[in-house]
Amino acid sequence: MAQQNKISIKNKRAAFDYEILEEWVAGIVLTGTEIKSVRMNKASLVDCYCFLHRGELFVHGMNIAEYHWGTYNNHEPKRDRKLLLNRREINKIERALQDKGLTVVGLRLFVNDRGLAKLVIGLARGRKKYDKRENLKEKDAKRDMDRAMKR
Repeated sequence: MAQQNKISIKNKRAAFDYEILEEWVAGIVLTGTEIKSVRMNKASLVDCYCFLHRGELFVHGMNIAEYHWGTYNNHEPKRDRKLLLNRREINKIERALQDKGLTVVGLRLFVNDRGLAKLVIGLARGRKKYDKRENLKEKDAKRDMDRAMKR
């Protein structure tokens, strides 16, 4: 169980491409071979986003590699997976998605201490190219100041 806590798969691209406004932790419905692949760190959150369908939230584009020792029961790597949230949280996300320019992206996939896979999702607004440049300048300036303070 101690090894499971170390599993954390991040979407580094989301922090660069989007401004994260709000975050939620959602459970995720997985099959047996999918959770085994996640425990082996064989998942990717690049280009994944969430959408609503009939009042339920699904994640699209999340890639969980096929389990190496899986048989004919193996899963599809890029299938849509259902997210588990409270009705109140889903309603809040639904209202937020009606605004133009907002989307819900997957930020981090981890396995909690009970062995359940969780996905941290965030309400995000896309950044323009000049916003990305400005963000990089701010990070560089902060890094330079931290280095100067250490001396």
